[in-house]
Amino acid sequence: VLLILATSALGSFLIIRALDSNLDFFYTPSEIFLEEIPENKRIKIGGMVLESSVIREKTKISFIVTDYQGSINVEFDGIVPDLFKEGSGVVVLGYLKDKTIIAEEVLAKHDENYMPPSIDIEK
Repeated sequence: VLLILATSALGSFLIIRALDSNLDFFYTPSEIFLEEIPENKRIKIGGMVLESSVIREKTKISFIVTDYQGSINVEFDGIVPDLFKEGSGVVVLGYLKDKTIIAEEVLAKHDENYMPPSIDIEK
């Protein structure tokens, strides 16, 4: 009985650890600097691509994501989706480094459907 309980506890612990390492916490730009997010921690950030903020250099692109209360710079080395454009909604998966999100993935949407309710899309 003790062996079964110990095995179950160990199995549960390993499953929780595996799930925890795969969780990406979702933040808005204004929340990024309010919370102490360790650098190199994988996070998701959602907001709008700020108008006139997109800079393209070969395969690299940098832009600013805003929730109109706060903003953060994003750098991405890759091809962004066709729907990616200034003034549109975006979700970025990456990590924080020197107050910049280093993106591993960029998801774009033509409307505010990716936005959490806390983002006021009215400018």
